[in-house]
Amino acid sequence: MVTQGTRRIPRAYSLYSKEAASLLGRLIRLHRIERRMPTKDLADRAGISRTTLRKIESGDMKCEIGLVFEVAALVGVPLFANTSQSPHDLREHIEARIALLPQSVRLGSGDVHDDF
Repeated sequence: MVTQGTRRIPRAYSLYSKEAASLLGRLIRLHRIERRMPTKDLADRAGISRTTLRKIESGDMKCEIGLVFEVAALVGVPLFANTSQSPHDLREHIEARIALLPQSVRLGSGDVHDDF
């Protein structure tokens, strides 16, 4: 929620983000059930409550991303499946690409005056 004065405004998420969270939650549930792992066991291993696990599995956007990633890892959901690189190697590759880019992004000053 965003606070505006004394009024709280609900956070708006894009449809894409909601669908991604829902998909990840369903994948976590699928992997958990395929491994015949009860919710209590997975919640205990992740150090969270069963209620939080249910929220993760339902795609609740308010769950901490670290918790979601940890639960996904515990049940074997591949988070970056389009790559054969390990997360560590992928991060190093991305960091190398970022190092080649400018430190900040600024909008141009507007119109280009190229009439010499």
